[in-house]
Amino acid sequence: MTPPPGWYRDPSAAHQERWWDGTAWTEHRRAPGATGYGAPATTGYGAPGDTGYGAPATTGYGAAQHPAAPAQPGQPSTVPLSAGDGQGQQGGTGRGKAVAITVAAAVLVAAIVTGVFVLGEDDGVGPETQAPPVTPTATDPAPVTEEPSPTPSGPSAADPAVVEDQLNGVTFPLPDGWVLPEHVAEDDVMMTTDGTYDCPADGGVCRHGMVVSRTVTSNAESSPKTLARQDIEDAADDAYDRDLVGNKPFGGIESHEEVASGQVAVAGRAGYYVRWRVQTAKGPGGYVQSLVFPSTVGTESPILVRYVFDAGEDGPPLADMDRITKGIRPIGDADTGGGVGSGIGPTD
Repeated sequence: MTPPPGWYRDPSAAHQERWWDGTAWTEHRRAPGATGYGAPATTGYGAPGDTGYGAPATTGYGAAQHPAAPAQPGQPSTVPLSAGDGQGQQGGTGRGKAVAITVAAAVLVAAIVTGVFVLGEDDGVGPETQAPPVTPTATDPAPVTEEPSPTPSGPSAADPAVVEDQLNGVTFPLPDGWVLPEHVAEDDVMMTTDGTYDCPADGGVCRHGMVVSRTVTSNAESSPKTLARQDIEDAADDAYDRDLVGNKPFGGIESHEEVASGQVAVAGRAGYYVRWRVQTAKGPGGYVQSLVFPSTVGTESPILVRYVFDAGEDGPPLADMDRITKGIRPIGDADTGGGVGSGIGPTD
């Protein structure tokens, strides 16, 4: 611990005083007891200027402190105290004690600052490279998450084996071997059988089964029976005669026959269905069915459901038509039943 800068007795000449800059002796000297001047002025480079002689720095009792010669390497410097200094220590209020405490505090602060700086360099991040954390302010916009738009149809969140037709307010059961439509050109398709195959005639991709649901917009005042019978021929042509671009994937329809028709209860409403067996020029042909029943929502517009099932061993079980029809329910009501009729089958 070194004494603060000031005038002290020159260790090389006891008859004069010499300026101690806090670190080492300077070349500035003066006669003991000179007054009128304080500490030497500093030059532009920080060294004490030559301003003659000033008054010596004194302790609380007027005696000058005398720093000893610089310590030997590995040993601390010592500062002998004058009689005045001793008296200050005895009284407990000497200036030497206050100076020593002040110097000790300064050295401690310098050590802490140096340690923090060294640690920062060891980490490879200096004070100038550390960016302050970004704190959101009241004016910052909140993050926005876009919700996906609802689709017209899709699996029910409560039951993945149920497909929702949100437009018409009903749900369909999804039998084993059936999936949601993917890469299907037809509109309003609710489900298809899993997998595809090459169409037997004009090429293209065909599926063994498909279910379509749409709202009737023309002749909506007609009865379900009338609407179902008007639609069955169009349903057969769209499925097995010509596709959307005019090709004949099955070589065209050669004949058809009605195999079933009648009233049926659908979602608690009285509906009507017509089923045809279709013979095609290529392939085993298949079955088509048109089912019409009043909607359970809004203005109760008629809902038309078309079924297309390939015949033959690769086609889906014909009983799936009955299962799907019996499983149609209003959205949110899994137990709705009743109505006219209790199942699929012709009635007089």
